[in-house]
Amino acid sequence: MMKIGVLGGGSWGTTLAILLHEKGFYVKVWEFSREQVESIKARRENIRFLPGIFISNEIEFTTSLEDVVKEAEVIVIVLPSQVVRDVVKQLVSIIKPGVVIVSAVKGLEIVTMKRISEVITEYLPQGARIGVISGPSHAEEVSRKIPTAIVSAAEDEKVAKFIQELFLNPNLRVYTNTDLIGVELGGALKNIVAIAAGISDGLGLGDNTKAALITRGLVEIIRVGKISGAKESTFLGLSGLGDLVVTCTSKHSRNRHLGEMLGKGISLEDALSSMVMVAEGVPTTKAAKELANKVNIELPITNEVYNILFERKNPKEAVTDLMLRSAKKEEELV
Repeated sequence: MMKIGVLGGGSWGTTLAILLHEKGFYVKVWEFSREQVESIKARRENIRFLPGIFISNEIEFTTSLEDVVKEAEVIVIVLPSQVVRDVVKQLVSIIKPGVVIVSAVKGLEIVTMKRISEVITEYLPQGARIGVISGPSHAEEVSRKIPTAIVSAAEDEKVAKFIQELFLNPNLRVYTNTDLIGVELGGALKNIVAIAAGISDGLGLGDNTKAALITRGLVEIIRVGKISGAKESTFLGLSGLGDLVVTCTSKHSRNRHLGEMLGKGISLEDALSSMVMVAEGVPTTKAAKELANKVNIELPITNEVYNILFERKNPKEAVTDLMLRSAKKEEELV
């Protein structure tokens, strides 16, 4: 029986652990919070992040990182993007040679502007293999076996196919892609646009506005992708357009919800303190802004989201400034 370690006991980590257990794998989950671990052990339910979903007694939750990863043949990382480095650097002397690392993290590291697979790769031992999963996949729906499609990406197609088979089941269709850069950037950058879409909702704007934000937001994602070496076609797939649409429109989207609170006049600090889960779009906006400045590309929506988040710009003024930018031809998409 294959042994799998899941790092992160939030909604998505718990969901993936359940899915992998149901496929017959031996699954252990590492969670930093002892209180969270004890609660799950007692209730067999992740009451904080995934209420109403039963967790088998055969899935072990623990605060011991070494216990989870030392015998694991596959390690699935489902952590907030800004803590990945601190956790992964602890794995170097523990994990087995040839282990497969799967990142399910959708974000960019602020200081380095790196994708999460790049951060992880810095600490991988020789022979370790890495891939990612991404796409429109709210844990609230996947855990309830609502049909979902995602992407498994790795530079090595054999690794992508291995991960595909790992997660594929009757309710989760998994496609493969060797454009690791594009798949990761699509999953990370769509969160910025989702914040913008939420701000639009909070301001009481309409469907026309949201459609424009999604469309022009996709243009910005493609700009970053092309300068980073990704394939443009990737952003028209599940990990690009698919994830962008669901994150900008879903009631489950924490980034859209954060934006909605901002649009209603709630401060960033108060909005974040009221949320149980991490809104990855906040640190990713910082990283994307730095990246845009570094490579000199224009990201107007990202820039205005940054101004609202970190410069306390009035959202209504941000909308006006976006609408009054200099006129352009639409075919000048990228």
